[in-house]
Amino acid sequence: MRVITLDDLAGLTATLPGNPRLVVSGNFATPLEALAVFDRELAEYRLFMLNAQLGIPDRVGVTPESAFVGPGMRHSPRLHYVPCRLSLVPFLFSRTMPPDVVLIHTTPVANGAVSLGVEVNILPAAIEACRARGGIVIAQANTRMPFTVGDATVPVEAIDYLVEVDEPLPAKEPTDPDDMSLEIGERIAARVADGSTLQLGIGAVPDAVLHRLLDRRGLRVWTEMFSDGVLKLDAHGALDSNAKLTTSFIFGSQALYDWVDHNGRVHMVRTEHSNDPSLIARQPLMTSVNAALQVDLFGQANASRINTRIHSGFGGQTDFIVGALHAVGGQAFIAMKSWHPKAQVSTIVPLLDEPVTSFQHSAVVTENGVAEIWGYNQQEQARNLIEQAAHPDIREELWEEAAGLGLA
Repeated sequence: MRVITLDDLAGLTATLPGNPRLVVSGNFATPLEALAVFDRELAEYRLFMLNAQLGIPDRVGVTPESAFVGPGMRHSPRLHYVPCRLSLVPFLFSRTMPPDVVLIHTTPVANGAVSLGVEVNILPAAIEACRARGGIVIAQANTRMPFTVGDATVPVEAIDYLVEVDEPLPAKEPTDPDDMSLEIGERIAARVADGSTLQLGIGAVPDAVLHRLLDRRGLRVWTEMFSDGVLKLDAHGALDSNAKLTTSFIFGSQALYDWVDHNGRVHMVRTEHSNDPSLIARQPLMTSVNAALQVDLFGQANASRINTRIHSGFGGQTDFIVGALHAVGGQAFIAMKSWHPKAQVSTIVPLLDEPVTSFQHSAVVTENGVAEIWGYNQQEQARNLIEQAAHPDIREELWEEAAGLGLA
């Protein structure tokens, strides 16, 4: 490994093939300073990131690529979306989408290694695939990045060049969930027993679920990501202190970043491990909570597209639903509000027009109730969705549509 400056980094771009593919730390760990150098020096390149945030390069010549689309790529006319379950994304790099450069955001070197900090995810697989084909691995080493362990640790031998920076990480202070989210969270929390294992993402409803679990004991965490809600569970003694918190990336407040720094209880793992349904299925009382844009009367969920336009992607929803349903005592919930206030439409629809993201969940939960899905015939599923989950103003219309679909 060689330590270089940002100016030196610019010189490396001349060694790259035409239209190279850059795989870059995504979510909330983008190495912006180093990425800006590549964007300035390369007329065209392919930029692969997961859940890219606003502020990344977006111009003619840049081809955004992603299997999970964030706001930084969502509206790009040049977007190349790759439909793929998150657990399988790492295999893209050794098969159909080989990287020429992997650009990671890390801690400074300590004891012969750096840490990927808050973003492990697909990066270990990308590093391995890049090195196997003679590509370049570059670390932007940031003094602000918390040091995490597990698959986050990368030996210096796996890195070609390191650029030192000092830039703040994106952070978000937790906010109080709204009343409707708290109602949904209450309904889900009522079905979470002591000793359960949790998969919860970021957002109002997951935060509301965690808000209602502070009196539980022995809870475990096996998830793609976690935020400040886990910190709150720990402060209230709700977590099993002997169990590691398994996750692949982290986003939240500065207090959360300080807490995970050198915290041996936090076990960062690569995506093909965290999202492996067979490993998820081994977790005790695995409880998965995911969101959706729509659910139809056949119990199919769309969490990926709006009017066929890609909004996000499969993500880990399918991985965790399958894993949770195979776990002993496992549950998989779709949690959402029953009405889109901006679009003024129901989230419970007769039949999806968009591709299906997932199906056969344990239950669909809204502010109106819990609609049981798994283990019920299709007529019972439709009835439960209409009577327990749908907004009262749409139920009569849904019954009419159900009759036409042979569900009533």
